[in-house]
Amino acid sequence: MAEFSRLDIDATDLATHAAGLLGNGYRLALVAAHHDSPADRGREMFRVVYVFTAGPPDRRVELVLRAAAAEPHVPSLASISFPASRFEREMRDLYGIEPDNHPLPRSLVHHPRWPASWHPMRRDAGPRPEPSTAQPFPFLTVEGDGVYEIPVGPVHAGLIEPGHFRFSVVGETVLKLKARLWYVHKGIEKLSEGKSVDDGLALAERVSGDTAAGHTLAYCLAVEDALRIQTSPGIARMRAALLELERLHNHVADIGALCNDVAYGIAHAHTQRIRERLLRLNKATTGHRLLRGGIFPGGAALNHIPDTSDIRAIATDLAQVVDIALGNSVIRERFTGTAVLTRQQAVDTGTLGYVAKASGLSYDARVAHPFCDQGSTVTVPQHTSGDVLARFLVRAQEAQTSAALLRELLPTLLATRLASRVPPAAGASTSGVGIVEGWRGTIVHRVELHPDAAALARWKIVDPSFLNWPALPLAMVDTIVPDFPLANKSFNLSYAGNDL
Repeated sequence: MAEFSRLDIDATDLATHAAGLLGNGYRLALVAAHHDSPADRGREMFRVVYVFTAGPPDRRVELVLRAAAAEPHVPSLASISFPASRFEREMRDLYGIEPDNHPLPRSLVHHPRWPASWHPMRRDAGPRPEPSTAQPFPFLTVEGDGVYEIPVGPVHAGLIEPGHFRFSVVGETVLKLKARLWYVHKGIEKLSEGKSVDDGLALAERVSGDTAAGHTLAYCLAVEDALRIQTSPGIARMRAALLELERLHNHVADIGALCNDVAYGIAHAHTQRIRERLLRLNKATTGHRLLRGGIFPGGAALNHIPDTSDIRAIATDLAQVVDIALGNSVIRERFTGTAVLTRQQAVDTGTLGYVAKASGLSYDARVAHPFCDQGSTVTVPQHTSGDVLARFLVRAQEAQTSAALLRELLPTLLATRLASRVPPAAGASTSGVGIVEGWRGTIVHRVELHPDAAALARWKIVDPSFLNWPALPLAMVDTIVPDFPLANKSFNLSYAGNDL
């Protein structure tokens, strides 16, 4: 169990508490705003919960700050935490809570045709108003001799999700890249209000389609934390296996896609063959190629247990493809030194997952916040060059670690459904946090349940892409424009997980 504490604080103490936690090795994992009604808290008000986490050992601290319902505002933490600046801008758009003295107080989430006064997460927001006249996004223009701009998107070819990228370029060298996202706002957090815990499961599986197991597990862990449900070691092992199957097939796909971006299509073709084999294993295991249906509040279900010999063969097959790719001089030349994210940049932006590990950071929630005892098999790959090659190598090594974990976990499992009893509702509203190392990085969910525990009162979701997107423009500085597809794929961030 995690070591947990919650502190109700005044606005004047927020920065001091936050700086102390950050200085002691904690990270700001989540900021959740709440619009409480008189029925909830005795009076209408806004409440902001700051979740700080550290580990190992697993530690969590929540700072709770309240703001008046009329013209709510909170002190900004942007001067000490870049992730805080992003959470604050999101909160400003969705709730109308003003972060005082924020250095960049412009819109983050608001669609340009949403009225500026409409804050969709407020209780009194009502239906979406008629679209207003769109205002041009205030991109910073880089000027000078020979500088020109290249706009890309938001509509892209094929099935790529929408995002607008604006390059300021001299010759072919990128001086500055600005990414404008939030074209796919689904309103998941708003849709969840009042839904039962079971109905929330369908939303969790669809936060970001390629991370169905990761987000579903984080949601279930948060619900179980709120309801104080203790699941069995058998359930934890089933869930851990599904998480590694998801990690494995996604890393295989990315390894091939990176090779394809430099025209080494044969490696891509072989990884597609391997990935298809894994997707069919997924289908047999849970009934869905993306592993939906295998994890639910209080339990897990497996229709089939993959054979460890199949996993071993897949890992060997993948290792051979990786060796062939790395032996190709074009791959080496295009990957090495391209789109470098330094260690300090990764630290400053709060980067997570394989992007952070490729820049010299070793944080992994399977180690820091374990939900399952996986012994010493979890090895965290770490590289320091911060380039496309490092991100490729981290993926290749993580895939092998996943295969090793599966070979350890699968013999202990049965094809069955295991469930812990979900206790009846009792007393005051409860909250819980779930932390999972998804394949892109650390996922954090926080839920609050209504007093009767029959429905979700508030559900806050943080996909690692929310924290990793700002790192991509940093890595693109001094990179040539033709390498943007390669750099972008080496990050491979989720649009849907970023914009909820």
